[in-house]
Amino acid sequence: MDHFPIFLATKGQRIVLSGGGDAALAKLRLLLKTQARITVYAHTPAPEIEEWATAGKLTLHRRTLTHGDTLCAALFYAADEDSAEDARTAAIARREGALVNIVDNLADSAFITPAIVDRDPVTVAIGTEGAAPVLARAIKADLEERLAPDLGMLARVGKSFRKMAEALPFGRARRDFWRAYYLDTHAKTEESAQAALDTLLSQHKSRTARPGHVAFVGAGPGDPELLTLKARKAIDEADVIIHDRLISPEILELARREATMIDVGKKGFGPSTPQDHINALLVEHGLKGAQIVRLKSGDATIYGRLDEEVEAVTEADIAYSIVPGITAASAAVATIGQSLTRRGRNASVRYLTGHDMKGFADHDWAALARPNEVAAIYMGKKSARFIQGRLIMHGADRATPITVVENASRGNERILATTLDRLADDLTTAALSGPALMFWGLAPREAAAHRRNTDVVPTAKFRNGGALNAQAIYPQSHHRQCPS
Repeated sequence: MDHFPIFLATKGQRIVLSGGGDAALAKLRLLLKTQARITVYAHTPAPEIEEWATAGKLTLHRRTLTHGDTLCAALFYAADEDSAEDARTAAIARREGALVNIVDNLADSAFITPAIVDRDPVTVAIGTEGAAPVLARAIKADLEERLAPDLGMLARVGKSFRKMAEALPFGRARRDFWRAYYLDTHAKTEESAQAALDTLLSQHKSRTARPGHVAFVGAGPGDPELLTLKARKAIDEADVIIHDRLISPEILELARREATMIDVGKKGFGPSTPQDHINALLVEHGLKGAQIVRLKSGDATIYGRLDEEVEAVTEADIAYSIVPGITAASAAVATIGQSLTRRGRNASVRYLTGHDMKGFADHDWAALARPNEVAAIYMGKKSARFIQGRLIMHGADRATPITVVENASRGNERILATTLDRLADDLTTAALSGPALMFWGLAPREAAAHRRNTDVVPTAKFRNGGALNAQAIYPQSHHRQCPS
């Protein structure tokens, strides 16, 4: 993040702009929505600028900007659309203490004006750090359709009611109250919104505090778009999130900033958080009344030690729920264009683990060694040579295909297609470092690579949309009296 997003208080602040053409008009249409004191310097201003000056919306000086003109300005826009003139006026403004934006010159600008969705006082700003203005506008258009026009009215009424809401206990009680108002109220006028607030406050005052609850949530294989709607809602409401090592940063970013994040990662044959400590954390926060999400990679019911944690919270009389997730096998097999079962090939599929608490896990190798068997093997990288030896020992065909998918569904996903005979050596050569799932008896479909390159998920292109753009304000200069 090269630009830190902030919202600048503009009421009564001085903002200066040099320029009178199209670039100046574009900036002024946005700036005139603020309560700033706007001053424009332009030899030949556009007719709209002259009209705004006549209406008293800004101060217009029909000349070029010179030293002293930007004193006390919080922001300065160089919008003359001439690189030499923009450099000259920007240098003056910098010396006089203003933050400078040069239109279409990201490198020499101290801040960037984002694309804005205006539901005053609700403001959504979208920035791409100058990399993709067209993308920012596309996101803006999408949000304009999604955000109700009366959202600003609800926010204005809610703002005036904040003192009344202080009658509720700080924390979750207040959050539940405001969530009910903003997400469940369908008022169309300020009067009906005020009435809804009065009713809600009365209801929430009489409520007892919500007891602690643990949601065991499957976070899926890593792609945040593969989260279920129920998982997304649970993450959004959580006071405490206790998460595995393999949860992707993109999913953790979905949590509220105020949520307590606790990493209890485990690593096969490596450093791990003791299970007893995880159980104790669940009970400790649950007894305090927290809404907890125990966030597990993939599906919580597959190799997630779910039963031990459920038993711990049950013994402490803490309520719980289980939110299923997409397991790594489902995501990985989709990646290689195959299915886990197929008529005439296999009517069953095994889910196996490469190691357990005692070390390498043993299985019914004789059954697996039969032709046309399919298995999804979790945590099998380090035990690959053991698995290879056991299968060969029980008569498996050395040419049986094996596919290893690393980081399934993520941007750094990799696929290794090999055979039983070459498995251990090929894994060593590939040096996979991320979580990997192994398919016994499946090879990638030939068309899978083409499918991955051509399929487009419409919302995916917005996943990494930029942040809002601004910087901290430099101290204003007071060498001389501020110009009007």
